[in-house]
Amino acid sequence: MNRRLRRRFAAFGLCAAAVCAAFSAAAGGDKMAFPADFDKGVLYATVDRHDIKQYRELYATKEAVDAVRAGKPIPSGTVLTLVQYKARVDDKGVPVRGTDGRFQKGDLVAYAVMEKRAGWGAEYPDELRNGEWEYQVFGPDRKVNDKANLKSCFQCHKPHAGQDYVISLARLAGAAPGAKVEPRRGPGVVAIADFLFGPEKVEVAAGQKVTWVNTDDSPHQIAIVGKDLRTPVLLKGQSAALSFDPGAYEYICGLHPNMKGRIEVK
Repeated sequence: MNRRLRRRFAAFGLCAAAVCAAFSAAAGGDKMAFPADFDKGVLYATVDRHDIKQYRELYATKEAVDAVRAGKPIPSGTVLTLVQYKARVDDKGVPVRGTDGRFQKGDLVAYAVMEKRAGWGAEYPDELRNGEWEYQVFGPDRKVNDKANLKSCFQCHKPHAGQDYVISLARLAGAAPGAKVEPRRGPGVVAIADFLFGPEKVEVAAGQKVTWVNTDDSPHQIAIVGKDLRTPVLLKGQSAALSFDPGAYEYICGLHPNMKGRIEVK
């Protein structure tokens, strides 16, 4: 796959919000049925969500996988399914790990599904539309969760229009880094590991940049609270830097809002 296509598909996946809670748009997820055969597709990623103690599986239709690996656009008919499980925990609430070091899955929480069909999305205003994608959330019983806020799914994916509104395609495309990334240390450097910012609070002088380095398998993105300022999506091993005027700034991961940090600029 050439560099341009790698960039285009560097973020293929589902919204990282846990259960996206009522979107009153006329059509919305009512167009979608539960993808009964999702597990006959391709399991292209598993994710340990340390911040919310979940184990997750991501499935894609085979046609989507074949297209992406051939460097083609994501086709109409693509269905992406995110299956969310509670991580098993010990008596202290710490997730239990298997022999492979990964979380062990416990109770099923939900299915978050996004589906692309030619002609879908035309009824939405530009500030909300996600191309031809629709979203739906299903409970463990595979019935629609009518309390799910589908609007938040559109809002979560909207900043990623340049990558067809999806977030973590690198692993699906065979381009995800595999080697372990050691956290960098130093003034103004924040390591992203296990869905945490380390250190959570960083102090820098005016004009000094803050640099974030992603060491997780999962992509992350820095979003400054209350400002239209965010980094590109960072894959494993990638970094980004921002500088700030004097003051205090709160930030979150734009893909995993439970991740929070603070910057103090003297």
